[in-house]
Amino acid sequence: MDLSKMIKKQETAQKGTQADGQRFSKEEYAAMKKAEREEVWARVDAQAKAVFRDDASMKGFLDFMARCTPQSTRNLLILYDQNPEITHPRTFAMWAEAGRSVRNGENGYAFFAESKYQREDGTTGRGYDIVKAFDISQTLGPQVYPAQPHLPDEVIAAMIENSPAPLALSDQLPKGVQAQYVPKQRTIYLRNGMDEMTTLCAIAREQAHATFDVAGSGYRRQAYAAQSYCAAYVVAQKHGLDASGFRFDKVCQAWADKGPQDQRSFLSDVKRAAYSINREVQRSFREMEQAIQPDEFSVDKGKAPKATQAEKQPESR
Repeated sequence: MDLSKMIKKQETAQKGTQADGQRFSKEEYAAMKKAEREEVWARVDAQAKAVFRDDASMKGFLDFMARCTPQSTRNLLILYDQNPEITHPRTFAMWAEAGRSVRNGENGYAFFAESKYQREDGTTGRGYDIVKAFDISQTLGPQVYPAQPHLPDEVIAAMIENSPAPLALSDQLPKGVQAQYVPKQRTIYLRNGMDEMTTLCAIAREQAHATFDVAGSGYRRQAYAAQSYCAAYVVAQKHGLDASGFRFDKVCQAWADKGPQDQRSFLSDVKRAAYSINREVQRSFREMEQAIQPDEFSVDKGKAPKATQAEKQPESR
């Protein structure tokens, strides 16, 4: 197998060399990278606008957010634009650190990677580079086992255990209101007796509201109603629960004409709340799994009593 072409291609990408072997000047290389960034950002903004096209478009992207490992909003958008089936993207180097290798011939996806640089005054700045990422389906390595599924009541218990605001049952909620976060009391009031899915989604929605309030970003309920609703859907999808009752037509109608920066900000709020809720749910599951739970093999039953001298005597025949 002749590897010269592949190695040449890799060196070209890493060293800023043209295909004919001529090195780019500093200005040419900077112009090339600028054009690349502008092209990728244009795709990010176009995808953000497409998300708000209709109910199906919003559901498709939120499903992707639930399936994919945590990413920045810009990475979620550019990855979704390239392949909605991606679930776990990492760069070549990150996969190597994780003990996996990228299959030969696999094409990577445009990806925003955070970077550091030194300013002229000597301080450290943060930026990003456009690199290539590969999905786990493009790699080889040890078998990956799917996460253990949990029942709705287990998820609800985990959500209550590490909630951003305490929950309290109330029979004073207005008709048709399943739950309500009240900022003055920093408490989520919840109606009792609802079915599991309604309860779970209501808690997730109000926990999203509490997350926005705790963040100290000038919280007003109406300003975050749509984002909280979307975050509840992501949480339900993340745990494989039935979320067929969600509808996003009103959300899309309200945000379809916004600018791409506002749309990305909206999706960032959804992601932030959904990730925060799921992080606490996973923490609850880990704590429950690590709790000491003795079984018949771990309990010390003590030593059997020694036989007496009489018991040791054989029976007379």
